[in-house]
Amino acid sequence: MKGRVLIVAGSDSGGGAGIQADIKTVTALDAYAMTAITALTAQDTTGVHGVVAVDPQFVVRQMELCLADIGADAVKTGMLHDGAVIEAVAATIRAKAPGAALVVDPVMIAKGGHKLLADAAVVTVKSRLAPLATVLTPNTDEAAALAGMAVASPADMERAGRAILALGPKAVLMKGGHLPGDTVHDLLVEAAGVTRFADKRIATTSTHGTGCTLASAIAAGLAQGMALMDAVARARAYVRRALATAPGFGRGHGPLNHAHTVKPFKG
Repeated sequence: MKGRVLIVAGSDSGGGAGIQADIKTVTALDAYAMTAITALTAQDTTGVHGVVAVDPQFVVRQMELCLADIGADAVKTGMLHDGAVIEAVAATIRAKAPGAALVVDPVMIAKGGHKLLADAAVVTVKSRLAPLATVLTPNTDEAAALAGMAVASPADMERAGRAILALGPKAVLMKGGHLPGDTVHDLLVEAAGVTRFADKRIATTSTHGTGCTLASAIAAGLAQGMALMDAVARARAYVRRALATAPGFGRGHGPLNHAHTVKPFKG
């Protein structure tokens, strides 16, 4: 096992997304997962049925203890719920984990449509968290909110990615899974240029937690010393295999198969 990942996100009682998916993913990729839980959700594959927020200072306390004792090579953020939590998390990362890679999954809306981020907090993500990020991983809806423009095509994805890059992160992975079509396009936007990934869409309703899983897989790779491009490529391969072998649980958007792995990291 190599690579320590501190995950700052919400809990999913159904186990398909959030902290539960993050831990499974990081472990499957042979890295070590720690957590700071930002919110408890009551949810299943049909949607989110309730949210209880964790006090921002208790989120910070969880982070500080993990960082002081075990340390982290990468930090991954998911559901941060509101501006106060974002402010507290960003300040803690700046003060206690300045050398760690930071993967920001700007979680805004659950698969079933429930809002997981207050509208006013989008500004805080842009001003406080984005400038610290090694990579942001928005889907097209999240990218539209961050970039202030419609995102309806791969060309829009590139324009929005460049706009988000201007907020200060080192890179933006634009995820195109929400767009229609038989091919899924993802774009890794960096100052040096754009790398394009394209794969045939996997026909499945078991898509709950794909964003959490992808971001955590990238964080595991970065924690293990992989270059960003390699970490993204391995993470995408892991997610695709998890989709293709999903167990088919639940009546709605089912969970992935996190209990598989890809070619292990050799460091």
